[in-house]
Amino acid sequence: MSDVDTYSAQAELDLYREYREVAGNFRYAVETERRFYLTNDAQVKMRSSSAGDVFFEVILTDVWVWDVYRQSRFARSVRVVTFKDVNVEEISK
Repeated sequence: MSDVDTYSAQAELDLYREYREVAGNFRYAVETERRFYLTNDAQVKMRSSSAGDVFFEVILTDVWVWDVYRQSRFARSVRVVTFKDVNVEEISK
């Protein structure tokens, strides 16, 4: 295994461990085609463009972002605009 592979594997493991530590602090898990989020407030609004295309606007507040390459995975708010599916799941306590 190369140094790059070792680094990537360790970074993924660290991310998973962080997820396990923080997941209990959030109310919702939100999945889009690009990212996975933990959040305490999720609003999904269906919109349509002037051409009639339907898309979703997702507003998240108090957010943790599953992204191994972010220095800080916590964000005050996140806005996502997508033409793809959005899954919002309430986390069981």
